[in-house]
Amino acid sequence: MHLGLTGKPVLVLASSGGLGRGVATEFAREGARVMLFARSEERLAATADAIASETGNRPGFIAGDLTSPGDVARAVEHTVTEFGGLWALFNNTGGPPAGPFDQFTDDDWQKAFELTMLGYVRAIRAALPHLRAGGGGRIVNNTSASTKQAIDGLLLSNTFRAGLVGFGKTLARELGPDRILVNTVGPGRIDTERVAHLDRLWAGQKGIDYAEQRRQSEAAIPLGAYGLPADFARIVVFLCSEANAYLTGQNLLIDGGMVGAY
Repeated sequence: MHLGLTGKPVLVLASSGGLGRGVATEFAREGARVMLFARSEERLAATADAIASETGNRPGFIAGDLTSPGDVARAVEHTVTEFGGLWALFNNTGGPPAGPFDQFTDDDWQKAFELTMLGYVRAIRAALPHLRAGGGGRIVNNTSASTKQAIDGLLLSNTFRAGLVGFGKTLARELGPDRILVNTVGPGRIDTERVAHLDRLWAGQKGIDYAEQRRQSEAAIPLGAYGLPADFARIVVFLCSEANAYLTGQNLLIDGGMVGAY
């Protein structure tokens, strides 16, 4: 299958590690012109070097904070300036803190909203004029498998990630006439630092060690193992490709069959 991504300009948020880095790597492998965005310039430079070594295609990068409107707008404009346009935006962020309802203040809720939802809104707002000017494009919003089945202890994430499903469905309908396809993806247990952090947290709560917590989690996955960032990334890259010409407005779980809900 020809994905048609060679030379296509794409912006990947939160891409110095984890799922974002995995997605950026697969875009680079397909010949896209990739712009990385994350807070640490040092980590971005190291990631760009690593991706170049693996794929032969070195991404550009720009440092900034997803919760800063100016930084998000600057990332989009930098991508357009460097690459001559914008074809695809992968919205991605780390998760808000874990914890129960009684633990969180108004400030905690506001910060989680800024991180998990409003950053995506701002990135799309900045990207839309350029996607429209190019005659169309792709937007993929990363959420969580919790959009289908709530995860205990992740109240803030459960709340705002679910809201992003409605956001993506509505945008897909609004932007369809512009030939901009919008989809939502929800990772399950993908082997990243974030998932390892949660496993350590849950292991402590249960009074078991990390290895046992991971064993229990893997036993709940029909494929019997955590996914790799590349497993997740290849789906995202397809959704952002020219090969995907008709799939929009969907919420896809990439979870190895873990979630039993429809």
